[in-house]
Amino acid sequence: MILVADSGSSKTDWMAYSPTHTLSFSTQGINPYFVNAHDVVRILSKNRDLSAYATAIKEVYFFGSGCSTPDKHEIISNGLSAFFTNAFISVDDDLIGSAYATCGDKKGLTCILGTDSNISYFDGVNVHSGKHGLGYVLGDEGSGTFFGRKVLTSYLYHTMPAELSEIFAKTFEVTKDIVINNIYQKPFPNSYLATFSRFMIGHKEHPFIQQMLKDGFQEFIDTNVKDYKAYKTLECNFVGSIAYYYRDELRAVFAENGIKVGKILQKPIEGIYEYILKREGITA
Repeated sequence: MILVADSGSSKTDWMAYSPTHTLSFSTQGINPYFVNAHDVVRILSKNRDLSAYATAIKEVYFFGSGCSTPDKHEIISNGLSAFFTNAFISVDDDLIGSAYATCGDKKGLTCILGTDSNISYFDGVNVHSGKHGLGYVLGDEGSGTFFGRKVLTSYLYHTMPAELSEIFAKTFEVTKDIVINNIYQKPFPNSYLATFSRFMIGHKEHPFIQQMLKDGFQEFIDTNVKDYKAYKTLECNFVGSIAYYYRDELRAVFAENGIKVGKILQKPIEGIYEYILKREGITA
């Protein structure tokens, strides 16, 4: 069996191939900045499908957020190897998986706008990562964490319009102490912040949310996209829930900047899975 995974900070999507059937399922996000090898085994052990096929899986291709350096590769690889004891393990950055899913064999920019955000250039063969992807404290422009922080602070600072603030208060249990405790004392603060971005979905037509989206996507363009000299001649592709759910707003801001938008995928797992099988010479 061959197992393919696409992991963000909030969730990991998995697809498994065998000559007789295909499986797909999800687990908690596996980001080496927030978990260690023992955590990886613990997370995998909770899933019945993974546990049932652990020894039957011979190849694992894992593409994950935070897997951009050798030491982070090692954390994930050690955890996967301890669980899938008979498998060859390959760990790569999520940008590589996103490029496979959106660009295929063509040149282009591939962007992640989910819980986190990032960007890279794909030359049709290799991914060339830049200086971006600084994480939720220093970067993540236009991401779920970014917008969640904007929504949350606008509520706490009382700059959110009254009609939205009233709905927000009924939707979330939020006080200064609760927020500080979750961000500074508990694990996965980026995922916690990203949960507040969901508030925008039901109210995205409100001028306050519209402006927030426009400003956030413009900041992503100014900070990330425009760093590539050929950005107006390349197609800009996206994966992630933020890009998908706010694709109309995203396309409008990119059009204002003269940037061509290509594919926008909520989940890249199917595209990555098809790419890996094709590369391995397998017809699913």
